[in-house]
Amino acid sequence: MVLETRSGWMQAVRANRFGQADVFELEDVPMPQPGPGQVLIRVESAAVNFADVKRRRSDPYPFPTSLPYTPGGEVAGTVEELGDGVDGLPVGTPVFALVGNDGSSGYAQFALASAPQVIPIPPGLSPDVASGLVIAGSAALLILREAACLRAGESVLVQGAAGGVGGYAVQIAKLLGAGLVIGAAGTHEKRAAALALGADLVVDYTQADWPDRVRELTNGRGVEVLLEMAGGATFERGITCLAPFGRVVVYGSSSGESLQMRADTINTLFYDPSPNQSLIAFNLGLWFGIRPDVAVDALTTLIGFVASGQVDVPIGHVLPLSRAADAHRMLEERRSTGKIILKPWATDR
Repeated sequence: MVLETRSGWMQAVRANRFGQADVFELEDVPMPQPGPGQVLIRVESAAVNFADVKRRRSDPYPFPTSLPYTPGGEVAGTVEELGDGVDGLPVGTPVFALVGNDGSSGYAQFALASAPQVIPIPPGLSPDVASGLVIAGSAALLILREAACLRAGESVLVQGAAGGVGGYAVQIAKLLGAGLVIGAAGTHEKRAAALALGADLVVDYTQADWPDRVRELTNGRGVEVLLEMAGGATFERGITCLAPFGRVVVYGSSSGESLQMRADTINTLFYDPSPNQSLIAFNLGLWFGIRPDVAVDALTTLIGFVASGQVDVPIGHVLPLSRAADAHRMLEERRSTGKIILKPWATDR
C-alpha cells in the first residue's frame, strides 16, 4: 500500500533527543520549501548509513547535529519542485542526491538537496539501487582513487569488507587495477559475502593474529593500501599490516573507540625513515562541500560501473520508514549485509 498525506505536510522520522534507536518518532511535519539553488525531491528510497547512527548518538561525525532533526544523507526519488536559479532538472525527473544537515534530511517523504548534488538516474537503475550509491559508493571510489591514490598492481586491505563502503571498495579496487584485494570481516557470512563481491582472500578481524595472516598472504610485505573504519585495537593492528610506502585511509570509527596511537605506532609512521608510510583522514562531506566537481565526477563514474554491471549494489533489507529504529539496530548489532533501504511511502510494517 502507498501512504497518502494531507496537502503541505509529510511524514518524517524525527529525533527530539540523542540516544538509542528508540529516540526516533514518525511525525507529521510541514513539507520543506526549496530556496534558491535547491531541489525538492519526492523521496522513493532513503539509504541508511552508519554515519546516521553516529549522529543519533550525538557524535559530531560527520558534522554536529542540532535538535530536533531528521536523519538521512542519501535519497533517490523524483524532482517535485525547483528553487530559483535551478535549470536542467524538469519536475518528475528521477534523481538521486546527497541531502544536507539542515534538520530536515532524508528519512522523510520529501527532502531538499543542493542542485549540484542532484544527479539524474539513468534508465534501468531502480531508486533503491541509486539511493545506496550516494554516500557509500562515492566514498569508496574517492577513498581509493583520490585519497589513497591506488596504483595498478597494489594490494588493498578492506576493513568491513561486506559493509556499505567496504562492499563497494572491494569491487572498485579490482576495477582500478588492484593486485591482491583482502577483505576483513567478523563473521563467516560476511567473509563469504566479501568473497562473492570479488575479494581474493578474507581474514577474520576478531582473531588477535589476523595481521600475521595478512602478512602471510602478502609474502611478508604487507599491503600498500588499508581502508580503516573500525578504530580502537583494530586500527592499531591494521597499521602493522602496511607495506613500505603504504597508505592507511581512516574514514570512520564504527567501534566507538578513538583513534589514539601509541608512541611506537607514531614512530613507525612518521619517524622511521624506512617505511615511508602515510596516515590519511577522509571526510566525504568536505569533498562534496569543497570539491563538488570531483565528488560528482566520482558519482557519475560509479553510475557507469553499475549500469555496465561491473559494480553490484547489494541490498540487505528494504523497510518502511516506520521501521527506521529497526534499521539502526541492524547496523549497530552487525546483523545486516548490504544496504538497508527505507521506503517513505510504504505502510507495511
